[in-house]
Amino acid sequence: MERKKPLEHTSLLVLSLLKGQDLYGYQMITELERRSDHTFHMKEGTLYPVLKKLENGGLVTAYEADANGRTRKYYHITRAGLKQLSAEQAEWEKYAHGINSVLSFQPG
Repeated sequence: MERKKPLEHTSLLVLSLLKGQDLYGYQMITELERRSDHTFHMKEGTLYPVLKKLENGGLVTAYEADANGRTRKYYHITRAGLKQLSAEQAEWEKYAHGINSVLSFQPG
């Protein structure tokens, strides 16, 4: 049985989820799982501290709205959040390129 690996780069993933639309917590969890082809499963205990940190840093804002008769807390990426997302994405792409270069190296 394969062990679940710890989820890293959570702020990059959360900001990416919010780039296209405002979402509430459970939506983020299910959308991350769907977009990652069930590779990632973020638990609420991981997500909400990340959201709080992003909110405190001015990278996301939160507001309450009605959804199917229930009040939910939605999160919205700010301009600063978009800028941070762009920077983190560029960093990730550089890192991934380096890993892929090492993995695909053919001696000789």
